[in-house]
Amino acid sequence: MALPPILKNLPLPVIGSPLFIISNPKLVIEQCKAGVVGSMPALNARPAEQLDEWLAEITETLAAYNRANPDKPAAPFAINQIVHKSNERLEHDMQVCAKYKVPIVITSLGAREDVNQAVHAWGGIVLHDIINNKFAKKAIEKGADGLIAVAAGAGGHAGVKSPFALIHEIREWFDGPLALSGSMATGDAILAAQAMGADLAYIGSAFIATEEARASDAYKQMIVASNSDDIVYSNLFTGVHGNYLRGSVVAAGLDPENLPESDPSKMNFGGGAAKAWKDIWGSGQGIGAVREVVPAAQLVARLKREYAAARERLALN
Repeated sequence: MALPPILKNLPLPVIGSPLFIISNPKLVIEQCKAGVVGSMPALNARPAEQLDEWLAEITETLAAYNRANPDKPAAPFAINQIVHKSNERLEHDMQVCAKYKVPIVITSLGAREDVNQAVHAWGGIVLHDIINNKFAKKAIEKGADGLIAVAAGAGGHAGVKSPFALIHEIREWFDGPLALSGSMATGDAILAAQAMGADLAYIGSAFIATEEARASDAYKQMIVASNSDDIVYSNLFTGVHGNYLRGSVVAAGLDPENLPESDPSKMNFGGGAAKAWKDIWGSGQGIGAVREVVPAAQLVARLKREYAAARERLALN
């Protein structure tokens, strides 16, 4: 099955993953203008009414850019919806997305048939993030158009599966849109994702260290100064296992080597979790490739150069 038109012909086969608290219209717009799918969680707009303002800003700015650059249009944007029952804003946020006909909706933490149908009704597509083959099958059965395989090493709520195993198992039965997440921070990694069967790379942590990202300077500098040895995997902070910067765990007065287990039934992604994430900083293992804080366009330009060089090295031009 070919990629849907909206994901075809991207200048770089990349989706910038939605970063909780950090992603904002400024970052999304610059990602799209640079030629990668920009995204943000609906929950980043606080209060809820701000989502309408943000979507108006994104759609109007990108429309103006496309009018001025008909030969080099911006990539589409995506909004992430947490469909877990703890998200009391879901219905409101979906109505706002419908108003602006958001082209791509990324769903997380549960597959919902009604959400998928709503997105299809306004002409959008749904990509659902999963950490194993079982969840992947469930998502497609419930009407998702594509999958985001969140493999070992990804930032945020990451899985533990090797990308080689996860992509292979999914491709045995699914030939639709498939993005790969997990330590993606170089053009070489983007090409490697395609080589093993994914259509797109899903890149998050590298975009934290960009000028447009709504992260503190300390957070950005810790991304720059850290590498894969500085990542801690724990479910303490939200109830779901995720990868976090060791330095932020230590700064919070906790021992990263002896973190207690959390009760998954108490996870909350709509309220108190925001406070936890503000102090405990998420990050994937690929940050060793991030050497400085740069504009998002400069990061995408680096990825494009590396991707082209990797293709040339393997004589794939």
